Amino acid sequence: MRRRLVLPAVLAAAALVGGAAAGPKAMPPEERLISAPGYRAAPAYAENGQENADARWLDAGTVPGVGTPWEDMAHWALVDIRSHLEANGTVSAGPGGPWGYFWPRDGSFAAVALSRSGHASDAAAVLDRLARLEFDPAVGFQARYALDGSALTDRPRQSDGCGWVLWAIAQVRRDAGGGVPPSSDELRDRCVRTLTRLVDGGDRLPPPSPDYWEVRVTRTSLGTVAPMLAGLAAAGRDYAATGDVAASARTRTTAARLAGTVVREMGPGYQRFGDAGGLDASVAMLLPPFTAEGDLPAPVVKAVRAAVVRYQREAAQPAGGVAPGVLWVKKGGASWTPQTALLALTDAASGRDRAAGARLDWLSAHRTAYGSIPEKVTRSGAPAGPAPLVWTASLVVLTLAELEGSP
Repeated sequence: MRRRLVLPAVLAAAALVGGAAAGPKAMPPEERLISAPGYRAAPAYAENGQENADARWLDAGTVPGVGTPWEDMAHWALVDIRSHLEANGTVSAGPGGPWGYFWPRDGSFAAVALSRSGHASDAAAVLDRLARLEFDPAVGFQARYALDGSALTDRPRQSDGCGWVLWAIAQVRRDAGGGVPPSSDELRDRCVRTLTRLVDGGDRLPPPSPDYWEVRVTRTSLGTVAPMLAGLAAAGRDYAATGDVAASARTRTTAARLAGTVVREMGPGYQRFGDAGGLDASVAMLLPPFTAEGDLPAPVVKAVRAAVVRYQREAAQPAGGVAPGVLWVKKGGASWTPQTALLALTDAASGRDRAAGARLDWLSAHRTAYGSIPEKVTRSGAPAGPAPLVWTASLVVLTLAELEGSP
């Protein structure tokens, strides 16, 4: 039986509260590592049968990166995803506390990682749960949901959720040769309708919405519209794969128009808000595997790649990773593993194997003692924040699968 990991509120609070700075030039104290009590601790992990259960589950699929220096990281990344997967298909983002919820974005990446590693039934369960979540046709998903699937309304809805879900459905269907739950087709249709309305058929940017920064904004961010473009482009190909030629044509037209809008409104700098806000990780969301050849004109792809290079340089942190954005408001010099792993994935999907490998080396070297990838790495190089973080674990699995060329 899979364990639900619950982090005591006292531990979560203690880990997140920082002391006052000693002076105007003093750096804030480094964050601590947060994990569920006893998570994979020896000898209990072996003695309670969980180690054998995880080994059998891994053997039923494949571990990307076998025979490489990253095999151990891939092994534990998959175990971490499985450990946070509930029987009803929800996936908690991390070890309880503020991370014990189901984000459509994180669930989408987990579904693709499960599919890509040969765990088709688990991937289908996640997609089916996504299809059954409370949904507003005007905006889409809530920012996050409880692990029983109930809606949480303490944050604004995030309209990028449909983009990630559409991308995930297309990826899982391709991996499984058509094997997605029946509910996925209805979910695809619903998300395409919602996104098409939000972007007026592709002719305008969607209204402002929180994105992966998870803060309120007054301008539309690239982190909102880039996943929408990726999702609509993927849905156009997915409709074609399922034989719906008319829907494919309509959705491809919307995606093409939206691509033009993104270029017009967000280029040529592709900052967080186009002409302001600094570069952030969302610029990588305009590259493979989120877009395919032809989704953006070749000169635009070249400009986006140049923006990614600038982002890597300007958002670099002392320990070797990157911040979520060059103007990220949280100080302290921490590297964030989801954004670092996102860069690794886009490098791998773009044929930049050496660059992807360097990122994987860094991620592997900054894991916890129990092998999990944390959310952050402090400026001194220590794992910090919740560990594991399922989004990063999923990105690592996908990066290794891309390096293997699968599929």
